[in-house]
Amino acid sequence: METKDLRIFQAVAREGSTTKAAELLNYVQSNVTSRIQYLEAEVKVPLFHRSNRGMTLTSAGENLLKYADQILSLIDEAVKSTQYSEHPSGPLRLGSIETTAAHQLTPLLAGYHSQYPDVELSLVTGETHSLLQQVMKHDLDGAFIYGPIEDADIDCISVFEDELVFVSNSRKQGISEVLVKPLLLFEVGCSHRSKVEQLLQESGLVSYQMMKYGTLDVIVSGVSSGLGVSMLPKSSIRKAEESGKIASYPLPEPYRKLEICFVYRNDSLFNSSLEKLVERIMVQNQNQSLTK
Repeated sequence: METKDLRIFQAVAREGSTTKAAELLNYVQSNVTSRIQYLEAEVKVPLFHRSNRGMTLTSAGENLLKYADQILSLIDEAVKSTQYSEHPSGPLRLGSIETTAAHQLTPLLAGYHSQYPDVELSLVTGETHSLLQQVMKHDLDGAFIYGPIEDADIDCISVFEDELVFVSNSRKQGISEVLVKPLLLFEVGCSHRSKVEQLLQESGLVSYQMMKYGTLDVIVSGVSSGLGVSMLPKSSIRKAEESGKIASYPLPEPYRKLEICFVYRNDSLFNSSLEKLVERIMVQNQNQSLTK
């Protein structure tokens, strides 16, 4: 079983077709198809269900993908370990929850890029659960998410603190009136959702409406128009509140604190790009502790 075949298999499994996998890998489609057929002949079981809608993994394929991910990740990490340098270069794939990416990360990443300009930084946004899974699968080198995270395979460093608040379009309303309006939240998986539900239950509201909204700007716009209310980090709505578009309400003490952490796999061999970022985060934390 060759490494190249595992990479082709991994690409087909992720893309769901040989055509898309060939485009991703810059291969000829017939080559991708023949290598998958060769791999299936080698393991003596079908790895994919084939239909007009594409290709999906069989149970055997799912098992092989788990090992392929681990093997290919170790190979990539081994290559990175030979390239360690005090002057890191190459890709560093990061993820972040949207509110942190928009309002808190810029100084940290700008300083890092200024010191290590040869590192090719990339940043994707998403919700905490999805980003954590991408880190676990080695699709991301690290991510800034809501924490703390307790997992034996993950290292978690506290980076930022924020305050969770309810937001509405009027200061004239009381918190009880705010709670009866539809709640505008991110997609399912938003880490605030459980706090919302606990607070509503404690407030005696057993029936309420939640509306899924995709981005921070759209949620703020919906709140400003009176469509509903939301629960968001204080830092993310500061400008909108200062302009008078929305108003915020403090939450009871158990629900206020938000901790944003940087997470990465602890069983990975450090590449110098990631190590330098972690060092920069630790220095930032030390400086913040000294100024408190």
